[in-house]
Amino acid sequence: MNYSRDEILTVAFYNVENLFDTIDDPTTNDDKYTPTGERNWTYKRYYRKLNRISYVISQIGKTSSSETPILVGLAEVENTKVLDDLVNQKSLHKCGYRYVHYESNDERGIDTALLYRDRHFSPVSSERMQFSFLDEEGNFDHTRDVLLVSGFMNDELIHVIVNHWPSRREGEEESKSKRIKAADVVKEAIDKITSKDPNAKIIIMGDFNDNPTSESVKNHLVSHDFFNPMLPLYQKGLGTSTFQKEWHLFDQIILSNNFKDIETNHQFMSANIFNKKWLKTHKGKHKGSPFRTYIGPWYKGGFSDHFPVYVSFVKK
Repeated sequence: MNYSRDEILTVAFYNVENLFDTIDDPTTNDDKYTPTGERNWTYKRYYRKLNRISYVISQIGKTSSSETPILVGLAEVENTKVLDDLVNQKSLHKCGYRYVHYESNDERGIDTALLYRDRHFSPVSSERMQFSFLDEEGNFDHTRDVLLVSGFMNDELIHVIVNHWPSRREGEEESKSKRIKAADVVKEAIDKITSKDPNAKIIIMGDFNDNPTSESVKNHLVSHDFFNPMLPLYQKGLGTSTFQKEWHLFDQIILSNNFKDIETNHQFMSANIFNKKWLKTHKGKHKGSPFRTYIGPWYKGGFSDHFPVYVSFVKK
């Protein structure tokens, strides 16, 4: 069935690769991202990044929908200042984006957040779920919070869970248990929601630092009540980020099964990676991969080291 662009709405997730302001926060390890820091993070570079990220968000799903995404989960944002500056960029200012954000205990000071368009989504509650790990010396290793936002999306109650799970920096197997723990934290939140409303509509999104087929996602998160529309994309060899020339689909949006129901206000239509040609590196050994802001310490002036992902719904 063909639908008009006015009948289709999109929900997106984007890891924006270290969206820091230029101000040193003495409570976090953000020294690199200051004008005198290792990355020479100047006001000019900061505003170039804001301009680029805001333009990307404004273009997501534009070929199928007449609206910019009504929800955008974000990873790697530093604070409310960068979110204020982002939503007030020229590309987004008229869209009416607001946000939900909490400061996490992550040592680098990067957080998750949810942008929402107040014409389409009205939050009624939000909370953060904190968890940490003991390192080899017995000290607590803090990670990004899981963000839960509940609200009415065009008069239908929706629960949105935004994630940025622990990285694979120590090695995939060595860090695997941390991501399983993160999945269990999310599962506890889901159980709490569904104990009050068995038919709750839930959107889980984030950078999971694991693929759709990884144990943490496949076995600990996507239960019989959920489906992962990103899995077929991964099985086709598509991804959102590269490591040593291998594609990974760490960025995913997972939905409760009731988004497939015919009578629902928002019926699932499709899932996509927003990987336009202009978002890619055009030459060199990184050709075809996301055009990054930095590669190691070297400034490239790109967008992010991840492509955004999005799902489309038919609004009934």
